Amino acid sequence: MNTYFISGLGADKRIFSKLKLDKKINIIHVDWITPNKNESLASYAKRLSSVIDLPQPFALVGVSFGGMIAVEIAKILKPVTTIIISSTMLSTHLPALYRFAGTLGLLKFIPAGLLKASNKLTQNYYFGTRSSSEKALLSRIIKDTDPHFLKWAIGSILSWRNKTKPKNTYHIHGTNDKILYSKIAQPDFVIQNGTHFMVYQNAQEISGIINKLLL
Repeated sequence: MNTYFISGLGADKRIFSKLKLDKKINIIHVDWITPNKNESLASYAKRLSSVIDLPQPFALVGVSFGGMIAVEIAKILKPVTTIIISSTMLSTHLPALYRFAGTLGLLKFIPAGLLKASNKLTQNYYFGTRSSSEKALLSRIIKDTDPHFLKWAIGSILSWRNKTKPKNTYHIHGTNDKILYSKIAQPDFVIQNGTHFMVYQNAQEISGIINKLLL
């Protein structure tokens, strides 16, 4: 089955590089497109979904920001299965601080370049990277991220309003996620000590869950 993989905010298919999936799963990586000015997350997801081959049954797998995009696509196109990892299905499950910042509109006062300028210690703490190879990968991903896309994406998350859980959508989350933590969310699959980087760190366990859900 065609399965469209949507990476996290600013990241790319490198984040999925350690997954070992069944050969019956046809992996298709979705590339980001340029957002329109003041475009909502839902509107962007609709445009991004144009890459999907609709006559064929398909599934979606999204990580972090990509999971929110996958949820919005699932609301429109009704995939066979949607899997979100280290993400959130409902906007009310976003951390309260994020929703508060979105209400105040604070992001517009922050230069795009500054959003990439946090030090490596902070980045590694929040993403939960452990080994030198994980730290190096995160560093490369952040370096390659377009600051203007980053600012738009953060803004679209802060203003996101979704109260709908699409059918056949499954949530995988880690207990040590410091970026998209929620006390009220109830993931379908919980990865003990999983961080926001767990799709790379815990690839074997997550591969097993994906294979189980898609086959």
